[in-house]
Amino acid sequence: MIGVFGGTFDPVHFGHLRPALELYESLALDELRFVPCGRPPHREPPQARAEDRLAMLRAAVRGQRGFVVDTRELERPGPSYMVDTLQSLRDQFGPGRPLLLLLGLDAFLGLETWHRWERLAELAHLVVAHRPGFVPADLLRHPGLWALVSSSQAEDSGELRDAPAGRVLFCQVTQLDISASGIRRLLAAGRDIRYLVPEAVREIIAARRIYD
Repeated sequence: MIGVFGGTFDPVHFGHLRPALELYESLALDELRFVPCGRPPHREPPQARAEDRLAMLRAAVRGQRGFVVDTRELERPGPSYMVDTLQSLRDQFGPGRPLLLLLGLDAFLGLETWHRWERLAELAHLVVAHRPGFVPADLLRHPGLWALVSSSQAEDSGELRDAPAGRVLFCQVTQLDISASGIRRLLAAGRDIRYLVPEAVREIIAARRIYD
């Protein structure tokens, strides 16, 4: 099974990395692909250049078995739509390989605003990482998502191995209250970001003066 974790990673931090590791282990993924976004369609462009975000991400995951940095969105012109990324991965890995799109709960709750969002579950399983206390019934105020979950929710990761796409699995993970925007604010104020990002990332930010 191939996990797919997209984001701007501006910069990558432990709030990305710890849940990713827990999902990689608990789902027994063959690999987890970090896909840095090129041109996000629903938010402001990243502050850091693509090459700097890529360098930070590669440094952050270096040495971790099963973690792969996938640059296809940086290389593709136009807005970085996840539906296009999943189609590209499906073309690469074939029709039978399970693909798992990993999403935080906030991203999942906003899924109906994504480009061709209904197509996502045709291309991959959706794995929703959440904090303790969330129950799927909270989705009742999102009719499209509620319909998807009602028809497709999986009880465990074993169900994801039996099909290449189409299921929704909720997974509780350790979620750290760290944000990239918060890190950028600290840097703008001249504060130290040690222990919020891997040391290798902190060193790259300082050496390249990425957020000065």
